[in-house]
Amino acid sequence: MRSSPFRPLAAFTSVLALFAFALGRPASGAPPDSSSAADSAAAPDSSAAKKDKWDVANPPGPRTTLEFDASEGAWISVDVHPGGKLLVFDLLGDIYTMPIGGGEAALVAGGVPYEIQPRFSPDGKKILYTSDKGGGENAWIMNVDGTDPLQVTKEAFRLENNGAWHPSGDWIVAKKHFTSGRSMGAGEIWMYRVPGGDVADGGDGVQLTTKKNEQQDVGEPEMSPDGRFLYWSEDMSGGTTFQYNKDPNGVIYMIRRLELATGEITNLIDVPGGAVRPQASPDGTSLAFVRRVRTKSVLCRFDLATREIRPLWDGLDEDQQETWSLFGVHPGFDWTPDGKAIVISARGKLWSVDVKTGTPTPIPFRAKMKVSVADALRFPHQVGEPTFPVKVVRGPQLGDEGGVVFQALGALYRSEAG
Repeated sequence: MRSSPFRPLAAFTSVLALFAFALGRPASGAPPDSSSAADSAAAPDSSAAKKDKWDVANPPGPRTTLEFDASEGAWISVDVHPGGKLLVFDLLGDIYTMPIGGGEAALVAGGVPYEIQPRFSPDGKKILYTSDKGGGENAWIMNVDGTDPLQVTKEAFRLENNGAWHPSGDWIVAKKHFTSGRSMGAGEIWMYRVPGGDVADGGDGVQLTTKKNEQQDVGEPEMSPDGRFLYWSEDMSGGTTFQYNKDPNGVIYMIRRLELATGEITNLIDVPGGAVRPQASPDGTSLAFVRRVRTKSVLCRFDLATREIRPLWDGLDEDQQETWSLFGVHPGFDWTPDGKAIVISARGKLWSVDVKTGTPTPIPFRAKMKVSVADALRFPHQVGEPTFPVKVVRGPQLGDEGGVVFQALGALYRSEAG
């Protein structure tokens, strides 16, 4: 029996009121008023407007399609199916599935849109992912075979990424990113209803965390298997602004925890080298996370009962704690359902890391890539006339028989006498 994600929140509000807020409809269950101000303010429907509407998946202009096979990649997010036999991962903005032992990868989401950060649903029937096919990054879901893509969040300005499932499968949590007057901005964690039945979309969402300022980032949300806790990473380096000259061997990021029943927030993993990308073990007793140790990013295991930290593997790609981490500080990874291994990307490959010994085993893959690239827009430019006055002459030398040799425009010229 699946539990409601807001049963722990009953201490301070009713489930019905929260559902109503998340769905953007009256608590009575009545459908939204079709004559809302947003509807009345919408642009009139016209064939011209439809014709001119930008389609991310099919933009105008000439394009070139590049086709090649890939067996390596960079910054790959990977997730393990609850059945333990299938992987899903992103590569160059497309999403693939593959047997957990490796082999030929099957494309499930491709084309021009940028689609990343796939996560299997708890029942294994859906994939949650980030896509900009609607015009900006939002949370989407699709069937495991890539059919029936459906947009969950519909943010047009505060864009969403790093989605993760609630264990009930009825809700997701995601990072909502807030831009500010300086470059990137900061984030908050929000919860949204998964569309289905009479639920058309994720609604306005329920806010779970509040950004402390406009520049220090938050992200990489993860729910505990029992639905009691939300984990995430947050820039806790001090001050109120983003700084480039931070010490990665000090504390930049921490892993924090929110208890939904009480609203209590705990700085859970606060260690030198920071802590990012929390991933709960299937039994809920441990967190896998990434930590900086001198010049290396290290996969670690945190025991939630004893608070012991055990390093597993120091062969990871470098995390991004010192930089803006709009899409997360490290790519996503996952435990196998039996809790004996962690599947993660590093060094261009996918790996299965034994939790007991820390031994990494490569998972080979082969993906047929089909990348659509817009042709560069170029115009002919005439640079000067065939002859023109030279403004700067260097090193003129008189010849024995008259005339002058000189340097101009990077070449040597000779001017005859007279």
